[in-house]
Amino acid sequence: MDFSHIRDNFENLKENTSKENLKNGLISKEDALNLFNISKGNDYLNLFSIASEVRDYFKKEIEIISSIHITNICSVNPKCYYCGFAAGTSKEGYYEPFRTSDEEIKNSAIAIEKSGIMRVSCSSAHGYGGKETLRTLKIVKENTNLEVLVNAGADFTENCIKELKKHDIDIICCNLETTNNTIFKSVKPGEELENRINICKLVKKYDINLSSGLLLGIGESYEDRVNHLLFLKELPVDEIPIMGFNPYKDTPMENHPKCSALEQAKTIAISRLMFPDIRITSPTPTIGAELVQFALMGGASNIATVIPDNHPMNIKGVGNPKTGNLKEVVKMIEELGLTPKIKK
Repeated sequence: MDFSHIRDNFENLKENTSKENLKNGLISKEDALNLFNISKGNDYLNLFSIASEVRDYFKKEIEIISSIHITNICSVNPKCYYCGFAAGTSKEGYYEPFRTSDEEIKNSAIAIEKSGIMRVSCSSAHGYGGKETLRTLKIVKENTNLEVLVNAGADFTENCIKELKKHDIDIICCNLETTNNTIFKSVKPGEELENRINICKLVKKYDINLSSGLLLGIGESYEDRVNHLLFLKELPVDEIPIMGFNPYKDTPMENHPKCSALEQAKTIAISRLMFPDIRITSPTPTIGAELVQFALMGGASNIATVIPDNHPMNIKGVGNPKTGNLKEVVKMIEELGLTPKIKK
């Protein structure tokens, strides 16, 4: 595949990084579809090379974000077919119900900040109108200087979003997983895609940074992925998590094939060319903690679900129990000649 026009577009963008040029990105829908269909090793190398160059131009450091899981007691019924987070879904995940106490949240946040990590993701199940994330935000902000992301899917009310803003929320995450409604319903029968889209729009209505991403390998086509990314461009989104499907035992999708690290890296790279300057995130449980470098070579700028040794909670992933250890993640970042964003 000829990458010369993409490189030309990159050079032009460097000369004029206007908001309009950044929104347009470096590739068209047709380019993106062509890139998704590459199969030759040299094409992958060229794709990863230009995507990494674009990331390095706009992002001088690789961000790292840790996790606090608030509660797994979830009201979604039936449960999402791939979920290992909600109580009772998988003995490989968070099978026993829990609700993290105020003191546990405080201790976890302090430990994360002491480790040098500067961001934390606080995740809750459904059934609380977002109030569990608001409780957690207040505690973290009162006790640390961490940047806070909260994630409760569509479990937010408009009033809660306003309260989150009042208490200095940094970013709200509401992953759509896929914008193909048929596929969405096939894996999330207890939810409606439209509800998640409405939450994304409310977040932007109140001028709060929005994180919203893709779950890869659940039956979507390459065109579905491109259409999803174009939809995120119009919201507009401020951060895109790229998550590959990993099966959880005991769930309806336990025998569904996992998404490969190469497929995830390709999607990250294409996303980077469509969104040159925003945060693109790869959670360690979905890429595979030992394969973080694939995501980085694809142009990711943020590694998520990274757990320091001093973290007091038993953190598991939401796509696989294995998370990324801080020391190992930092080592993998530095091995690629990149700089981790971490306080020494």
